[in-house]
Amino acid sequence: MNEHAIRDVVIVGGGTAGWMAAAAFSRFLNNGHTRITLVESEEIGTIGVGEATIPPLVSFNQMLGINENDFLRETAGTFKLGIEFVDWGKLGDRYFHPFGSHGHDLQGVHFHQLYLRERQRQALPPIADWSMSAVAAAAGKFGRPSPEAQSPIRELLYAFHFDAGLYARFLRRYAEGNGVTRIEGKVQDVTLRPADGHVAAVTLADGRQVAGDLFIDCSGFRGLLIEEALETGYEPWGQWLPCDRAVAVPSALTGEPDPFTRATAHAAGWQWRIPLQHRMGNGLVYASAFLDDDAAERALLGRLEGAALAEPRRLSFTTGRRRECWSRNVVALGLSSGFIEPLESTSIHFIQSGIARLIALFPDKRFNPVERTEYNRQMRELYEDVRDFVILHYKATERSDSPFWDRCRTMAVPESLQRKMDLFRAKGRVFRDSMELFATTSWVAVAFGQHLWPDSHEPAVDALDEDRVAAAMAQMHQGYAQVAQQLPSHGAFLRQTALSPLAAAPAPVPAPASNELPRFSFESDVPFAGSMGSPV
Repeated sequence: MNEHAIRDVVIVGGGTAGWMAAAAFSRFLNNGHTRITLVESEEIGTIGVGEATIPPLVSFNQMLGINENDFLRETAGTFKLGIEFVDWGKLGDRYFHPFGSHGHDLQGVHFHQLYLRERQRQALPPIADWSMSAVAAAAGKFGRPSPEAQSPIRELLYAFHFDAGLYARFLRRYAEGNGVTRIEGKVQDVTLRPADGHVAAVTLADGRQVAGDLFIDCSGFRGLLIEEALETGYEPWGQWLPCDRAVAVPSALTGEPDPFTRATAHAAGWQWRIPLQHRMGNGLVYASAFLDDDAAERALLGRLEGAALAEPRRLSFTTGRRRECWSRNVVALGLSSGFIEPLESTSIHFIQSGIARLIALFPDKRFNPVERTEYNRQMRELYEDVRDFVILHYKATERSDSPFWDRCRTMAVPESLQRKMDLFRAKGRVFRDSMELFATTSWVAVAFGQHLWPDSHEPAVDALDEDRVAAAMAQMHQGYAQVAQQLPSHGAFLRQTALSPLAAAPAPVPAPASNELPRFSFESDVPFAGSMGSPV
């Protein structure tokens, strides 16, 4: 064995972040000499104000060898095809941000460019009508896509809604079954090595010490290791993302769960609606400078579709990122690394992406600075890319009915976002830099949905015959509608796959039988739009 190899990985904190890390490490670092220990306290609890994801989580579960039906059953999960936005561009608006793509490109020309030109010739329905995921969602339908399918069903892309607490419990069974050791206890102190300032061990309230070579900070907003011990620093983004509070409450379902989430803009923020098998997740994200906490709670409770099932939970946060997600021998995951409000479901994806990058750049005890620097560069770019996309939702609005929206509409935005908006306004161009999470479909869905229309289209569109393009678009439109009508309803599909409320004593989650590891990729291999999720 390499004398410099990491022997002990210590994860501080459980919840979604901690147990995702433990499960992935138990699968991909199962080399016979690396021990994985997770320290958490039942007293502290976890944050979970919503339960939704984006498509790369499908791959994450697959790489762990998790059966999808088992996962949905044990987490009370449902399928998700995208997100419906209400009242964002202006009051009365409604548009859909789908997973997957809009239509088909023709001769190298993006579909949305064809749409722009055809829109000048005739009135067209929303561009979402050319998305398999969006059309199925609008009809309340769902079906698992097959790559071999000879119909538009193969273009349907999906993610999940689930109970984040149950997901953490599910992954805990998986990780412990794969050799991870869990220690119950509250961290009382952190010991640093005098020579280099690295974390040597954490001391629990009962005096026990847990030593390690590499520490994963999953302690939430507090940042017990990355901030309190190492004083890494935090870069706030409140000047662009003014919401700093949330209140959440579950409610009873009043019908079958929809296969999409909904984000409804209000006078000082927005409200989420996330359907699970057993309840509806609801929450209001708002700016405390424009709405007080009691008024926010009353507003949320007054807009529930079903009876509240618990007392509302309040949450305060500061949007931004840790200046370094990896400092010395500590890597922060989840809320310890940063937070961008849950408008586009990126909280769980940040965890997944951080895990994937750490496995790709996994250090030894020498902690080569080039690995740490590269990890921090990639995570910084991911955070900033997502930040800009979320800011777009606030900036690209015509609303002037409240001081909050006046502030959002008139604020200066980061240069990186302004450049993209200017390029889009000119001829509808979208350029995906590096490993950006959100692809062309995402930018087009939000821009068109919120009335950010380009002045023109790309000149290459005019080289294509107008009548043939119109005929092709009509054929696509008809094909998506026909396939959607043939799919079962979302509720029927859940029943067909034997999904039911949680069993009282779920069986252990088995680790994959095969020793052949799939490639652990950073992002989805197909473009997708974002969705709403939780700061868990």
